[in-house]
Amino acid sequence: MPRPATGSVVANATKGGVTYALRFRANGERQYVTLGTMAEGWTRQKAEDELLLVLAQVRRGVWRPPAPAPDVEIQRDPTFHEFASAWWTSKRLELQPVTRPAYENELTGHLLPFFHRHHLSQITVAEVDRYRAHKLAEGCLAAETINKHITRLAQILEDAVEYDLIPKNPARGKRRKLKVSRNRPVHLDSAEHIAVLLEAASDLDRGASGGRRTVGRRALVATLEFAGLRASEAGDLDWRDVDLAVGRIDVGRAKTDASFREVDVLPTLHDELATWKATTAWSGPDDPVFPTATGGRRDKDNIGKRIAKVVERADELLIARDLTPLPQGVTPHKLRHTFASILGALGKDPAYIMGQIGHTDARFTLRVYTHIMKRGEQERANLRALVEGRDWAPMGSNRKETPSPEHDPLDPRNDESPADAGLSMSGSDGTRTRDLRRDRPAL
Repeated sequence: MPRPATGSVVANATKGGVTYALRFRANGERQYVTLGTMAEGWTRQKAEDELLLVLAQVRRGVWRPPAPAPDVEIQRDPTFHEFASAWWTSKRLELQPVTRPAYENELTGHLLPFFHRHHLSQITVAEVDRYRAHKLAEGCLAAETINKHITRLAQILEDAVEYDLIPKNPARGKRRKLKVSRNRPVHLDSAEHIAVLLEAASDLDRGASGGRRTVGRRALVATLEFAGLRASEAGDLDWRDVDLAVGRIDVGRAKTDASFREVDVLPTLHDELATWKATTAWSGPDDPVFPTATGGRRDKDNIGKRIAKVVERADELLIARDLTPLPQGVTPHKLRHTFASILGALGKDPAYIMGQIGHTDARFTLRVYTHIMKRGEQERANLRALVEGRDWAPMGSNRKETPSPEHDPLDPRNDESPADAGLSMSGSDGTRTRDLRRDRPAL
C-alpha cells in the first residue's frame, strides 16, 4: 500500500521579502514548487491551502509539474510603434467595447503618426511637450482632448517603466498637460425647470409620427432626472433591470462589478416607468426600456440628441410664459447633477448620494450637496413635493412666496380642487402640477 502523500510549506527570506514554496513527493520523486512572494499576495495560510490542494491531486494521480514560464525576449529599446502595438494587442481585451474606439483613435489617429519612429529612449519630456504644441498648432482639437492623448501616452509608457525599458515616464505630471478652462456648472435644480422638461417631453411624444413605438421621451427624461443614469446606462437598461414592485433599478448589470449599483426608485419615477411599460410595445424582460422604433438599443449619442430636442421645446414653453429659460448646457450628464440635487433636497446624506449616482469623487457630491443647501427652503420643499407626488408652489412667477400658517401647501391635507386653488401653468392642458400626473392606463 503506497504511503499517503505528505509535504510541507517552505518560507524563505529573500531581499524581495518572504517567498513561499511547497516541498512534497509525487511520481516517486521529491518535488519543490515555488509559489510566490508576500508582495504577490502569498501568505502562510494561502500556501497551506495550496499544499492541501496539491496533495489531493497527488493522491488522485492527476498532479503534474507546473509548466515553465515562456522565455520571452524583450527588445531593450523598441520603437514606440512596436511597443504600443504590443501594448494595444493585450490591453484592448481588457476594455469595454464602448471604450475601445476612443483608445484606438487616440493611438492610431494621433500618437502613432507623431511617435511611431521614436525609440522609447527618444521620447523625452521635451518630445512630449513638442507633441502638445504640435496638436495645438493644428487647431483642430480642444485642450481637454489633447490632454487625453497625453494621458494615454503616459499609460503606455508606464508599462515601459515597469519592464525596465525606460527609467522614468516622461509623459507623467500635470505640467505636461494644457490648462483647461472649466465651463460654468449647470444646476438644473428648480422644481419649475424639472417639471417643464417633463412637459416638453410629453409634447414631443404626442407629436411623434410613429405611434407609441417611437415615444418614451417623457419616461427617459424622468429616468435621467430622478435616477441619475448616464446616457449609456439608460441605453443599456432592460426591463429585467427595473423592479417596480421592490422599487429598484439595477444599473450596469452587464458591465463590470465596479460599475454596478442599485438605484432606489422615487415615487414620481415609479409612476412614470409604470405608465411607460404599459404603453410601450417593447416590454419583455430582455427588451430595452428605451428602444428605437424597431425595438433596437439606443446609444448615448442618440439619447443626447433626443434630450436636446426636449430642452429646445422646454425653452419655447418657458419663454412663451415669460419665464426664465433653462440654463445653457443642459445635457443627459447634467441631469445626473439634478438627481444629486433632488436627493440633497430630500435630506439624503452625501455618502448615500454618491452610491446612488455611482460616483467615486466625493468632491463632486459635496459641491452639488452644498449648492442645493444654499437654495431657499421653499425651493427645496418644492423639490420634495414634486418627487413625492404632492402639490408644490405653482409655476408662473419667479418670486418667493411665504405660505400662511393656515394654508401650508406642503400639508397633504390641503388638497384643494383646481377651482379653489387656481390652475398651474405646468401643463399645456391646464392640469395641476400634482405629481405631474397624466391619465394613466391600468396595469
